[in-house]
Amino acid sequence: MWGDNQSHEGEFILLGVADRPRLEMLIFGLVVICYTMTLLGNTTIIVVSRLDPHLHTPMYFFLSNLSFLDLCFTTSVAPQMLVNFWRKRKTISYGACVAQLYIFLALGSTECILLAVMACDRYAAVCRPLRYTTIMSHSVCFKMAAFAWISGLSTSVVESMMTLRLPRCGENRIDNFFCEVPALIELACVDTSVNEAVLFASSVVFLVVPLGLIIISYGFIVSAVLGIRSAEGRQKAFNTCASHLIVVSLFYGTAIFSYLQPPSNYSRDRGKMVSLFYTFVTPMLNPLIYTLRNKEVHKALRRLTKRT
Repeated sequence: MWGDNQSHEGEFILLGVADRPRLEMLIFGLVVICYTMTLLGNTTIIVVSRLDPHLHTPMYFFLSNLSFLDLCFTTSVAPQMLVNFWRKRKTISYGACVAQLYIFLALGSTECILLAVMACDRYAAVCRPLRYTTIMSHSVCFKMAAFAWISGLSTSVVESMMTLRLPRCGENRIDNFFCEVPALIELACVDTSVNEAVLFASSVVFLVVPLGLIIISYGFIVSAVLGIRSAEGRQKAFNTCASHLIVVSLFYGTAIFSYLQPPSNYSRDRGKMVSLFYTFVTPMLNPLIYTLRNKEVHKALRRLTKRT
């Protein structure tokens, strides 16, 4: 365990790209832009969904959950990372690393389930329009969202504890920008096959299974949409689902690349860039994707602007 060689009050060194100062400054600028836009975009969606009665629907309830999750997800790593860009020693305390690891993993797992829940909502809206309000009642929506959050928070306890219990023989240099499971497993000085197997199994449960449900849901949705006679009706139905599909592609694509491979096969530089993408770029794009294509949000923003 960590305590065998170094106290729990120790620290980790986050290598990032400290050996390439110009690239480091470029990434700093991009992270500042992405984080600022993430804060503004996701906060806007939460506030508008809350204040406008027309958006008190299951779709916007889940979208508000996604926005809140993305805010917390990015904030769990951004402040520490931005501070470290300006420090010679890129350190993070043991306690902060533990918190970062747990929160990052918990929220990432929650988002996997939440995106699948949102696909079920779209399925009910398109394929069962007459029973939609009954199927997606307030209590059902709350239970589905609660299931996503509890699942993510619970699995993170197990994964974090297993990762942190690995002996590191004094090694504390993490080859990443923040504390993430694959990068921490690399520090171990013992056989990590059990940890890799658990990580892979967890990734299947939280990535492959929800993605499979999303694909099945959209198979039924496409079939139902093609049965709509009017071109306008088909276009409206596809537009309802297009934003969610884009978000799913961005999130699952990068997460599968990072977690559905053994850490021993982890390409360090490529892994760092992919981690940055789903930590900062995807949460920044989510509100843009949902708002730019969404006339209801545009109308809600105009109504709130007129009120003020």
